[in-house]
Amino acid sequence: MASLPAIEARLAPERLEVLGGLAVAEGEGGFPKGTRTLLLLGPREPGFWAHLTSQPEWDGQPDPVDRWSRRVIGRLACDLGAKALFPFGGPPYHPFYQWALRTGRVWESPVRLLVHARQGLMVSFRGALALKEVLDLPPAAPRPCDTCPAPCLTACPAEALTAAGYDVPRCHAFLDRPEGQDCMAGGCLVRRACPVSQSYARLLEQSAYHMGQFHR
Repeated sequence: MASLPAIEARLAPERLEVLGGLAVAEGEGGFPKGTRTLLLLGPREPGFWAHLTSQPEWDGQPDPVDRWSRRVIGRLACDLGAKALFPFGGPPYHPFYQWALRTGRVWESPVRLLVHARQGLMVSFRGALALKEVLDLPPAAPRPCDTCPAPCLTACPAEALTAAGYDVPRCHAFLDRPEGQDCMAGGCLVRRACPVSQSYARLLEQSAYHMGQFHR
């Protein structure tokens, strides 16, 4: 029978971890039939980017991160008799944002992006496991924003990401300009301003890759 420690041990060699989980009521809609526990999976630092870029999917073809996620998480799901779900591949898309809010370890930040108890605004999900077993879940954590001066609110030099929401065209226009190259090379300044993000060992190379994917 699956257990959270056993799953964490299986994820560790792939530099993944359980970022949170939620209990699913019997017969609850929006999940694969029979699901009783959903675990959200994401990068475990340090070491994720070096591991990922050494994998066979890093072959110069499109979507290496998604292809790797499908292989690794899909294989684990098969081994566990679970179902692998992903935040890509739609539409339709699975509601990872709403699922995350149910975990007690992820919240809506002042700029509306998700913020994780340990990863801050750098949180990202590579997939989820829908399990038929009822598992003991990671405990709820204090919301870091409750005691934070919220530097994220004023960190965007383009004023594209604020408490009012995310103006995506304004962001892209700023990234096209020379002054936007700091964001392109090191990642979104709003995400980097989060004090919890600053204690999370995500490499600048990884942020630069994802910015390049976003702004193409």
